[in-house]
Amino acid sequence: MNILYGVPGEGLGHATRSKVVIGHLLAHGHQVQVVSSSRAYQVLTAAFPGRVHEIRGFHLAYRGLAVSKARTTALTLRTAPEDLRINFAKYRELFADFRPDLIISDFESFSYLFAKVRRLPVISIDNMQIISRAKLNVAVPQAERGNYEVAKGIVRAKLPRSRHYFVTTFFDLPLSRPRTTLVPPIIRPEILAATPTPGRHILVYQSATTQQNLVPLLQQLPDQEFRVYGFNKEEAHGNVQLRAFSEAGFIADLASCRAVVTNGGFSLISEAVFLRKPICAVPIPAQFEQWLNAAQVEKMGYGRHFAAITTDNLRAFLDGLAGFEAGLAGYQQQGNEVLFAKLDAALKELTSNEPTSSRLEAGTV
Repeated sequence: MNILYGVPGEGLGHATRSKVVIGHLLAHGHQVQVVSSSRAYQVLTAAFPGRVHEIRGFHLAYRGLAVSKARTTALTLRTAPEDLRINFAKYRELFADFRPDLIISDFESFSYLFAKVRRLPVISIDNMQIISRAKLNVAVPQAERGNYEVAKGIVRAKLPRSRHYFVTTFFDLPLSRPRTTLVPPIIRPEILAATPTPGRHILVYQSATTQQNLVPLLQQLPDQEFRVYGFNKEEAHGNVQLRAFSEAGFIADLASCRAVVTNGGFSLISEAVFLRKPICAVPIPAQFEQWLNAAQVEKMGYGRHFAAITTDNLRAFLDGLAGFEAGLAGYQQQGNEVLFAKLDAALKELTSNEPTSSRLEAGTV
């Protein structure tokens, strides 16, 4: 099949997991062209030269540590007309020689819009759809209900009436909508190949919204060794080592750590769960999907969910490591085989019109 794959540029998790699926599709003889933006475009074009086309993407705007809904809306409205013009010009250029039979979208809007204009089927592969296509089994506190409603509205509007939704997740929930299949998280080959070992250090990951007092805060736990990614520096501060970005170095530190301290981002949490590393999750404020991931970490017994990194919270997390390790010992995942098998079945249905939808919807994590 000729497949157009849409990948958003906001957050590298979309690029790393899409890279795995695109590689699978190419290995099985499909012709794949990719549209993406920003850092994701850089990652994907390096992996698949000649197949990736740069478009204008959606970006979040922050106020301090939190996502600002007002600033994000204003930014989107200000840039949307020009973005649409540039993107559809790119599509006209691309499709002079390439006629897609199918669109696959990892929560990317412009490829979906093109599919609707051309009346092409869409398959969604992402983790965000769990917010609107499953029934939550955690109580949403009053402070998060507004964020939940906003997130649910955005997710429902993002890729409506797609042919099928493959929702990647490390926790199981009852489905609330049809044409939906829960599958285990997409794990990149480097993590699949890593051998987890019980090291002494704690891996700390902070995004660009990192709290500025992190190093002195970690120094208040001198009996613990912390390796911190996010500042993109190579510095030693006693028991705190700042690490410059290195994919190989990060994976080595993740595979050999005692535990992980991170925000609520799905990709790193999924990799930590796969490697059975206890997780202290501190979601970025006003991002409900991160809040949900962190809440599920605690509910599943894989770690703790806190609103902030403090010395008391870290001590409470570290005191519970043995219990979290026991909880994670029961997690099972056979690489990416479940998703690949179900995606292959969906593509076979599209080419042969065989009724496989019932088998797809029966599959969960």
